[in-house]
Amino acid sequence: MGRVAELAGVSVRTLHHYDDIGLVRPSARTSAGYRAYSAGDVERLREVLAYRRLGFGLREVADLVGDPSTDAVAHLGRLRGLLLERRDHADAMVAAIDRELAARARGLKVTPEEQLEMLGARLYDAIGGAYTATRRTDPRIAAQISDALGDAHTVLNVGAGTGSYEPRDRQVTAVEPSAVMRGQRSADAAPCVAAAAESLPFENGSFDVAMAVSTVHHWRDPMAGLREMRRVARRVVVLTFDTDEPGWPDRFWLTRDYLPEFASLLAEFPSLAAMANAIGARAEPVPVPWDCADGLFEAYWRRPAAYLEDHVRRAMSVWTRVGQEAEQRAVQDLTADLASGRWAERNSALAGLAAADLGLRLLIT
Repeated sequence: MGRVAELAGVSVRTLHHYDDIGLVRPSARTSAGYRAYSAGDVERLREVLAYRRLGFGLREVADLVGDPSTDAVAHLGRLRGLLLERRDHADAMVAAIDRELAARARGLKVTPEEQLEMLGARLYDAIGGAYTATRRTDPRIAAQISDALGDAHTVLNVGAGTGSYEPRDRQVTAVEPSAVMRGQRSADAAPCVAAAAESLPFENGSFDVAMAVSTVHHWRDPMAGLREMRRVARRVVVLTFDTDEPGWPDRFWLTRDYLPEFASLLAEFPSLAAMANAIGARAEPVPVPWDCADGLFEAYWRRPAAYLEDHVRRAMSVWTRVGQEAEQRAVQDLTADLASGRWAERNSALAGLAAADLGLRLLIT
């Protein structure tokens, strides 16, 4: 064990702790009772330490390395993507700092936009590393999306992320700007192009359908992205969120009672009617099952304790956007209400529901 600890650059105590919590357990013991690590054990340790040094918590790491569908090659691809993205961000920050230093040296005024440029990483790059732990395809939502795709043979998945909801029975091309997300796509996923929704690198009418799932709110210009989708495909299918209904934040107890800041996040988001009109679409409700497999923001409406788990929140963009102070307050208040029974009393009507309409909508042309 001492030799393994030395090679890995960690203490023997750390290895003992990993063994105790089941994160990295040696396959054998020597005759003297010492832990003996096989090549497979060392490989798992390498993955654990790599994710830890990239800032992942122990629970997140356990979910990542414990995923039976991900082998060593997939882990290496994901780690490579994470590291490349961090390198790109560092290079971009250095370039932005150099530009500001040069401007200040010439006595030029630096605008707020220019000052914030060095922090302008895409949101998915901040949250994307945790996606594989909780963001999986829910078969009921997938079935509704598949029905909306109709008889389409060629499909463009815009803002594709790790590939959730990509149909396996059609010819799919994916578009995803984040290297973190691209790095987490499985080896058999559809080919993925590094591009943004607002400027799709395809000719007019290249696809039967362009689809976008829970991504429009991350785009810099949602309306431009929707128009691009309409340009490159004869039909469009978009899973998004409805903010048209008066009092819409009260639909969900989490935004109503614990996170009122959520409403301000979507203050400038286009209305559902405007998005539908832009692409000539109709809107269809998408109920969220009580046991939804996809850990999107609304997924745990009948499982409130899940929102207390850090690895669950890390895969939801909302928490990154509202800030640490609002997040900590919401978690503390929810913790107290679950312990006192106040949450159960307030939300007793949810107990028997199999699904809930929390504002998710499919726009279908």
